[in-house]
Amino acid sequence: MHDRKRKWWGMLFILPQLIGLIVFALIPLVLTFVISMSEWDGFGIMEFVGFANFLEQFLDPDFKKAMVNTLYYSLLTIPSGIVLGLLLALAIHNIRGKTLYRLFFFMPVVTSSVSIGVIWIWLLNGDFGIINQLLGIVGITGPKWLTDTHWVIPSIAMLSIWWGLGFNMVIFLAGLQGISQTYYEAAVIDGASAFRKFWHITLPLLSPTTFFATIMATISSFQVFDQAFVMTSGGPAKASYTLVYHIFNRGFVESNMGASAAAATILFLMILVLTLIQFKFSRRWVHYEG
Repeated sequence: MHDRKRKWWGMLFILPQLIGLIVFALIPLVLTFVISMSEWDGFGIMEFVGFANFLEQFLDPDFKKAMVNTLYYSLLTIPSGIVLGLLLALAIHNIRGKTLYRLFFFMPVVTSSVSIGVIWIWLLNGDFGIINQLLGIVGITGPKWLTDTHWVIPSIAMLSIWWGLGFNMVIFLAGLQGISQTYYEAAVIDGASAFRKFWHITLPLLSPTTFFATIMATISSFQVFDQAFVMTSGGPAKASYTLVYHIFNRGFVESNMGASAAAATILFLMILVLTLIQFKFSRRWVHYEG
């Protein structure tokens, strides 16, 4: 009787979270699939069109452009963000004032994306931005970061790497704190160098943390929107037109909810497949202690 009572109390405590998951995640997910097979402007009657919206997206040059831009952005941000986050975590792991450093580096993560975007618009201004001013001091002529089609995605990627650096750093710090010092003490007795300790102890035991950081970075990079929306509005010449921007544009600018939902469904399936592939290959390189 006592166990049954505890079970009901447990269910009661998880009920708010369960309701939130159903209302704000599962129901919208199902509705997205329904809308993706319909022609609907958001207000009138839905007309079932089957897979026509999906075919339209695969033939849409804007969708293809958004796909290429998003993949390019992801290739720039995922490895760079993870490597820099790991290096930063290693740098402050054993120094005094670690908590203060962690606070400073994590502050951008909890800052509004709009605020971050506005600040970086000023920093990356091609005429009077502080970054080009600093480059000019050493004799380098800075590019038109946000108005040059070749530089706009790297510019947004640079912002995103800086913005998410604190998150990756905190994740890797937690992983480093979970590594037992006995491994390093045994390595010292065997005469291992600092590099060997890093390569044969730190990296393998951090592999679960690296795997988690990679999954999160992949999901985040494919959902990039705020930076492009605030800083460039998808320009110039749609050079920063991303998949989520395409979904937004089709749904809330052109009122084509069916095409928007179809693009969102394709994006969801892409992220799902990439995540499953990463889980599949993680067995080869992720090592769990014990």
